[in-house]
Formats: sequence, structure tokens, C-alpha cells
Amino acid sequence: MPIGAHVSIAGGIWNAPARAAAIGCECFQMFTRSPQGGAAPPLTGEIVAKFRAACTQYGQRLWVVHTPYYINLASGIERTRVNSVRVIREELERASTIGATYVMAHLGSAREVGEEQGRAFVVAGLTDVLRGYTGSAQFLIEISAGAGAVIGDTFEEVAEIISAVGRDDIGVCFDTQHAFGSGYDLRTPEAVAQTMAQFDRTIGLARLKMSHVNDSKVELGAHKDRHEHIGRGHIGTTGIRAFVQSSTLDNLPLILETEDEGREEDVRLLKKFTRT
Repeated sequence: MPIGAHVSIAGGIWNAPARAAAIGCECFQMFTRSPQGGAAPPLTGEIVAKFRAACTQYGQRLWVVHTPYYINLASGIERTRVNSVRVIREELERASTIGATYVMAHLGSAREVGEEQGRAFVVAGLTDVLRGYTGSAQFLIEISAGAGAVIGDTFEEVAEIISAVGRDDIGVCFDTQHAFGSGYDLRTPEAVAQTMAQFDRTIGLARLKMSHVNDSKVELGAHKDRHEHIGRGHIGTTGIRAFVQSSTLDNLPLILETEDEGREEDVRLLKKFTRT
């Protein structure tokens, strides 16, 4: 079960593996472009080779890519949807070029059009994203926290979208804070077992490919995306330990998305939980 964190690519993507190793990571997550917008920097053969060499040098077993924050497949603005489709597809291709295993995305908010139309837009968008795609990186839907009219905050909705797209190669990234914020309890071993059993019944554990492991600044069902360091939030040490030790994870990669200061301790704690 590789443990890792989201790290910066400042100065070039080849710097990410060293940053990951410096805080004890065995795997890492990164953006390949600015998460706020703008053109993606080129991935030349020289850059890719330098990045892959750094991954080997710093002992990184696996790396994944997160799409930019502005992705919104459920938007009422056609230009936004078209751009989101383009960027996700670009990130899948770029991730395949650098040997990343997964590319994950938030599906977006249907605030302007309502959730039913938003889901229809998402299904159409994902169908376009994956049409003709033959790369090695797998696309993952990330469970959302449910703020506003966000799409993908319930297991049922994610399952419905996957079914409608009709692709066997769509996976899921389970974010502990997002799930907790959406009302799925993870505070005790019993709660973890019940939540993951519900995930299995609804989406299927075969779709679960990795997890973002974050504690929560907000209470159960608050419908807000607010990450906290491990053991300092409302999920707590008992819940995070139970989740990490759950047999349902089956040695999947665990990625932290907590703030830089204190994240090395988060990595240490997750490693400790996997050993006890």
C-alpha cells in the first residue's frame, strides 16, 4: 500500500519526485499544468526523460495526475463544458506520456442548470473525453463533498453516471473528507465497514483504484470541501486508522492532500497505521 501526497511541480515536473521523497512518500500526485488556468507547458522528450529518471532516483513507485480546479462538465455554459472535455483529454494524454497511472477529476457544479441536466452534461462530456482514447493512464471520478449543486457527491450518482457512460475503464478515487462531508460516516471501524459496504453495493469495489486520505475540518454531512491534517479533524485518528486498515482498500495507493506544513507527520502516521 504505497503512501504519498500531492506535491508541487514548481520549477519543472522533474522536481516533484524529490519533493515527494523528502517527506517520506512512496508515490505522489501532481498537476501537470497550472490548476488555475492557462496553457499547459510542453512535455518534450527531454523533460519526460528527466522526470522519469527522477522518479527512479527518488524511489517513487507510482504517480498520478489531478486535473485543474476549473473543470466543470456540468456547467450551463457550453464553452466551459467544451474546454473541460478538452483539458481532461489532454491530461489523460499527458499523464500517459509521463507514465502516470491515473488521472482524476471533479465532475463540476450544476448550479446554473439543475442536477438532472448537469448529470446529462457530465455523461455527454465523459463520453466525449474517452471516445477513441487509447492511452495508458486510467480516468477516475473523484467523490465530491457536495457543496452547492456539485455532481458526484453520492455513491448512487457516481454509479448512475458510470453506468450511463457505459465504459468499463472508468475508476473511482475515494476522498475520505469529501465522503465524510457528503454524509458518509468514517469515524469508527463499524462506520467505515458500513460505508465501504455501501460503496461496494452501489459502485463496486472493482472500480475503487485509489484514495485521498484527509481528515475533515467540518462535521459529518456539512457538504463542504475542507481538508485537515490526520487526527486533527472530525473523522479523527480512530476513523482514519480504520479506513487505512480496511481490507476493501486492497493495497491501493493512499494520497494525502493536506497543507504543506505538517504533511510529513501525516505521511508518517499513515505509514504507522498500515503497520499496526
